Amino acid sequence: MREFAFTDTDFKVISERVYQACGIVLGPHKREMVYSRLARRIRTNELTSFAAYLDYLDTHSGAEFSHFINAITTNLTSFFRENHHFKHVSDTIIPALLESNKTSKRVRIWSAGCSTGEEPYSIAMTLVGRFPASWDVKILATDLDSNVLAKAQQGIYEPVTITGLSPAQLKRFFLKSTDGNAYRVKPQLQQMISFKRLNLLEKWPMKGPFDVIFCRNVLIYFDKKTKGNLFKGYHRMLAHDGHLFIGHSETMGKEHSEFKNLGKTMYKKMNSE
Repeated sequence: MREFAFTDTDFKVISERVYQACGIVLGPHKREMVYSRLARRIRTNELTSFAAYLDYLDTHSGAEFSHFINAITTNLTSFFRENHHFKHVSDTIIPALLESNKTSKRVRIWSAGCSTGEEPYSIAMTLVGRFPASWDVKILATDLDSNVLAKAQQGIYEPVTITGLSPAQLKRFFLKSTDGNAYRVKPQLQQMISFKRLNLLEKWPMKGPFDVIFCRNVLIYFDKKTKGNLFKGYHRMLAHDGHLFIGHSETMGKEHSEFKNLGKTMYKKMNSE
């Protein structure tokens, strides 16, 4: 027997609110996940049912709504996840930018859906030392979830989360705690990254252009229409010949001819003549 009453209507209302707020689609297979995550909020607020929680959400829409969205959004990431993307940046994109951007000496990369920071820090590690000191190289890292953004900004990771990093990378880019139970990202990397909260469905305040956009394992939560709108937005935000990376389980339909498929979930912006 469940701890809290959770009806079909409750799930329907929650799904609608999540979709309206951030475009995430919660199918029936997400019902148990929704229950387990929001049950924590019900306990925290000392309520007795999901119906009572939804009423509470109506009257405490500010801070509680942020907790509500944070509880639903999924954050699973790791350093250098889908490493072929970072290899393409290192082997192909950086040499091209050194030539194409030599006048502006400016490089901008956006990590959209940065979660707890492993992705933007991996990008920063890939970029460090590859551009002359006079260049302006910056990474924008955004996420809907304010909790994971706070963790990302701290840049502190447990040993279990830094698997996949080589001893040389750990020595160069991290400071190990005296007890060995934590690794802190060095300021050299943190200074390259600006962390900002952003709902991808709301107006984007930045102007771009970005040379590279990472939007990986985010699109899977959106319906086809929303994905299409995001692809158009990314196309507008990308510089001439800019690149877009999406997640390993995500696809871009053939109708999006504004991008050239490079294979392995890597795309290049096509420009109309």
